[in-house]
Amino acid sequence: MTEFLQSNNLLGLAIGAVTFLVIGLFHPLVIKGEYYFGVKCWWVFLLLGIATAVASLLCVNVFWQSVLAVVAFSSFWSIGEVFEQRRRVQRGWFPKRPQK
Repeated sequence: MTEFLQSNNLLGLAIGAVTFLVIGLFHPLVIKGEYYFGVKCWWVFLLLGIATAVASLLCVNVFWQSVLAVVAFSSFWSIGEVFEQRRRVQRGWFPKRPQK
């Protein structure tokens, strides 16, 4: 697949599209994670980020290196966003989970 993308000068566009999709996926993950688990879920993003960063270093294919690196840094960024999401909930911008 990478050879096709490189030979047709589409590799950059493919990486950009995957980046867009990954960022779009992490936005609701942060919202749902904070809603159901609170800020306690930050360590899941940390572990995912470390795992995908290491996988990116071990991968030889440039496309998959890039995808894994985007997931890694999106995970790291999401740690801060979970705490920001808590502030957004406190301000009333997002619904608060009812206590059981």
